[in-house]
Amino acid sequence: MTKNSNMGRQRITMAKIAKKNHLQVTFSKRRTGLFKKASELCTLCAVDVAIMVFSPRKKVYSFGHPRVESIVDRLLTRTPPLRSSTAHQLFEAHQNASIHELNIRLTQLLEQLEIAKRRGDALDNIRKAGLNQCWWQAPIDELGLNELERLRIALEEVKQNAAKQANKVLLESADHKRWQFLAVNGTGHANPFENKDNGICRIIDQAYGYGDGLF
Repeated sequence: MTKNSNMGRQRITMAKIAKKNHLQVTFSKRRTGLFKKASELCTLCAVDVAIMVFSPRKKVYSFGHPRVESIVDRLLTRTPPLRSSTAHQLFEAHQNASIHELNIRLTQLLEQLEIAKRRGDALDNIRKAGLNQCWWQAPIDELGLNELERLRIALEEVKQNAAKQANKVLLESADHKRWQFLAVNGTGHANPFENKDNGICRIIDQAYGYGDGLF
C-alpha cells in the first residue's frame, strides 16, 4: 500500500528569517496582526493591555489600552486600577465602544488595502507583459542596451523606407504634371512625321507634273 504523500497543512518551522528584507516585511505584517488581536481582546474581555515591540531596525512600536503609560506606571508602582466610581465605568464603556468602532474601521481598511495591493500587483503584471510585447513604447531611460540597439536599427529602417516612399511619390507627381502639360498644349499624342496639310502637297505635285493620272 502506497503512503499518501499529501500530508495536509504542515507546521512551519519557527526560525529566524535569514534575509533582512523578508525579515522587515514579516515584522510589519505580524506587528499589525498582533496589535489587532490585542485590540479585539480589550474589546471582548474588557482588559487592559500594553504591548511594546522593537523592530529589526531598533524602532519601537507600542499599543496600549487605555494607555501604555498608565499601564506601565501601574505595573511599576503596583497600584491597582480604580474601577469603583460610576464616572470611571462610564468612561471605560465609552472608550471600549470607541475602540470597537475603530477596530471595525481598521479591519475594513486592512481589507481595502489588501484588495488594492492585489489590484496593483495585477496591473504591474499587465504592464510588464505589455512592455515585453511593445517594449519600444516604454520611456527611453527604461530601455536596456539591447533594446536601444534594436530601436536604433528599426528607426533607421523606417527612415530608409520613408525616403524611398517620398522619392516614389515625387516621381509620380512629376510624371503626372508633365503629361498634363503636354495634353494642354495639344502635343500629348502627336506624330511629328504625320502630314496634316494634304491640300498643299497636292498643288505642289500638280505644278511639277506629278499630278493624278500621270502614270
